[in-house]
This record gives sequence, C-alpha cells and structure tokens, in this order.
Amino acid sequence: MTNMNQPLGNVAVVGLGKIGLPLAATFANNGYNVFGADVNEKVVSSVNQGKSHVKNEPGLEELVESAYRKRTLTATQNTAEAVRKSDIVIVIVPVLIDDQNHVDYTYIDSAVESIAKGITKGTLVIFETTIPTGDTRNRFGKRIEEVSGITMGEDFYLAYSPERVYSNRIIQDLKKYPKVVGGLDKKSLELASSFYRKALKCELIEVSSLETAEFSKVAECVYRDVNIALANEMAKFADQKGVKMSEVIKASNSQPYSNIHYPGIGVGGHCIPIYPYFFINRGLTNGVTELSRTINDTMSEYAIAKIEKEIGSLQGKNVLILGLAFRENVKETTKSSALLLLKQLKEKQAKIYVNDPLYTDSEIAGFGVPPLSLEDERAAEMDVVILQAYHKQYETLAFSKFASCKVLLDGRNALNSVEISQAGIKYIGIGN
Repeated sequence: MTNMNQPLGNVAVVGLGKIGLPLAATFANNGYNVFGADVNEKVVSSVNQGKSHVKNEPGLEELVESAYRKRTLTATQNTAEAVRKSDIVIVIVPVLIDDQNHVDYTYIDSAVESIAKGITKGTLVIFETTIPTGDTRNRFGKRIEEVSGITMGEDFYLAYSPERVYSNRIIQDLKKYPKVVGGLDKKSLELASSFYRKALKCELIEVSSLETAEFSKVAECVYRDVNIALANEMAKFADQKGVKMSEVIKASNSQPYSNIHYPGIGVGGHCIPIYPYFFINRGLTNGVTELSRTINDTMSEYAIAKIEKEIGSLQGKNVLILGLAFRENVKETTKSSALLLLKQLKEKQAKIYVNDPLYTDSEIAGFGVPPLSLEDERAAEMDVVILQAYHKQYETLAFSKFASCKVLLDGRNALNSVEISQAGIKYIGIGN
C-alpha cells in the first residue's frame, strides 16, 4: 500500500519570479517535494522563511506558507544542485528583447548551463518560458547535451508547456486554463502530461511536437496584439467620424462572430509587446503582426496629439500621469505606455509628474520624474491629467482637486466623462 506521505517526486523549479513561485508553491502543495532555484539571494531567503516576495497575487502567500510548514518547498541559488536532486525540472526564466527588439537570451542561457551541469540520466526537463519556435530542441536541448554529455530522448526527456496565466489571478488560472504540452518524443510527452495532471490537476491539450506547443503560446499573444491594434485603428477613425467606439463595440459584439477588443493608450507588459517579435525576428515580416506592433506603440503619440489639439503646445505645462504600471493593479513597468508618454512629454518640454499608488516616491523618482501625491496642493496646478493605468484607487478619485486642469485624457476609457465635465475639465477618450 502506498504511503500517502511519500512525495510523488522531486521537482526543481528554475526561476522563482512572479510565475515560477506560484508554480513551485502549487506543486509543493500537490504532493511534490520542490527545490526552487533562483539567482536572487533575497528571493531565496524569502522563500526559505515561508514568505512570498511576489505581492498582489491572491492565494500565493498562503500556498508558500503552507509548503513551508509541510517542508515541501525550499530554495537555493545553486541551480545545478537543485537539478541534481530532482526527477523533473521546470524552467521558467525570462526571455526578453533588447532595445532593437532582438531576442535576449542572457538569463535563460545561464540557467540552461547550470541545469546541464546538474542533470542526471532519466530526468525530465520542461520549459515553460515563452520562446521562439524551435528553441527547446535546437538551442536548449542541444546545449544540455553538449555540456552534460548525455543525449535527449535517450538519457533525458524534454518537453515544452507554455505558461498561460495572468497577473493577479495566477493561482486561479493554473486550474482554469488547459495546459498545452508538447514533447520531444512519445515518452517525453507521456511523462510531462502525467506530471501536470498530478501537479496542477488541470485539463491538458497534447500537441504533436515541441514546436507546435512553442508556436501556440506566441500565437496567443500575436492574436491579442493584432486585435487590440485593430481596435485602436478603428478608434482613431471613429474619432474622425465623431462616433463613440464604446457604443460600436457593444453593438458589433452582439453578433456572435464579432469580438472587437477595447482601444487604449498602448499595450505593455512581459507578453503582448514582446512575444510577437519572436515571430517577426524569425521571418514573419511585412504583415499584420509587424504593423500591429507599430500601431499599438504609437497610441501614446496619438493621445498626446489629441491633447495638443485642445490646448496647443505642452511646453511648460504641468502634466500628471496617473499610473506608472503597464496595467491596472499590477506593480510592473515592463513596456509600460507610461514610459513612452514620459519620453514624448520630455521632448515637448512639459513639466511631468507621476502618481501611482503601487509605487513609493523613491521608486517613481527612479524613472527621472517627480512623484505627486493626489493630496499634494500642487495637484490643483496641473494643466493636463492623463489616465494611463486604471488602478482601483482611482475609482473614487475626486476630479475637483484638479482646479486648473484643462484636459483629462482617459487612456483606458474607464472614467466617468460626465463627472469630469461637471468639474469643468475637458474629457478626451480614445475613440470616445
């Protein structure tokens, strides 16, 4: 008879970031003994004290604390050691793009080197990081072979299963969305599928190859980017025609084959503005995918042009940006439209201020712009206010405090235009 206290196996989770830690904590609460590996000493120390360094993620703190009490989750900076002790290795280390939109493998290549130094025969390695098609096999699998001296498909198994979660609901999404799984061969696929069924207790979609699984994740992001760009393009045209895009969306989407997305001041984050380049840089050029990136990245320029149309030059004008984060209620600035706004407003020699309740004053100042509390009397001196991220703290914002404000640009079409107009402020939306 099986001992119910005996772990199902040892798992190394390489990368304990905002997705890696939820994965590690979930595995550790579903019967596995988990070794988390991360290069950040503070992250490792936090996990080893039973604390989550990832905030604003419902349910995560409880899972980390539970795993700590059960002694099923520990962390280390020694990735090779964690891998050496494990039967299964999950890789969730970021792949980014540089300023020229070229793929930056710095972090994951380093992690793979460490994995290769610790891997033993019979180990299953699963990549969850979003990567260009073919990299699991041709870049990472081959590199593990070169360093370790053992062969994929014979001595170790290889699979790819993309993360498909959304910040602020990661734990919920791990159960909700089917796990797409592709393997190097039949045995790799079987092992990976068996693991996820037990570790996440979720539905699976098994695909025919590593490359199909890799392609599917990037395709999800491209779909969203293209459809947001379409909404933005139509919103600009709606502005020309004096049509409210919000009404168009409601009317058009009542037809079951229409799913028009919502326009806005831009697209930020680790996914949508980055992953389309994994296709573009590998040959998908001069098409809708590439054009959509341009459209979405120039929406902040369009928003500023709308403001200038109302009040003229922004030189010397006091401009307040509400929301430094790339989207509402998430403390993350990667590819945030706020950064594009800051760059353009500086070029126009405006006096820029930023408010974001998720960030400290020193964190905001680190972006080269002064922070401004909404309780500060200088709020009454703002000529322009731009809503960039609609944090929950802004839901009860009293616009009367912006006594000198001439224009409020609602970059997310989220605010009450009537209330703003009653405060004597010109309201402008995107396609609205």
